[in-house]
Amino acid sequence: MTHVVTEACVGCRYTDCVEVCPVECFHVLPDRLVIDPDVCIDCTACVPTCPVDAIYADVDVPAGQEDSIEFNQTASQQYPVITETLTPLVQPDEPPGDDEDA
Repeated sequence: MTHVVTEACVGCRYTDCVEVCPVECFHVLPDRLVIDPDVCIDCTACVPTCPVDAIYADVDVPAGQEDSIEFNQTASQQYPVITETLTPLVQPDEPPGDDEDA
């Protein structure tokens, strides 16, 4: 068994998961991350760190996202390994009123 990054990562690309991964199985794309199933050791360390719940065991991928399994396999062979955190593509929402004139 291996883990898979699903579509929930698209446009977010949080990298908290990379920080806790004991192996170098994450690869970075311009808009998301993927996991190399040949390197993943199924430790589950990354799962609880994902703020958008984008990482699943390959046998638990949500219905309709099964294409993510093959996409992770293919894309991980084409994009570089990531071993350090990056700034996410989206930032958490600011509290209401922070952008209003006083």
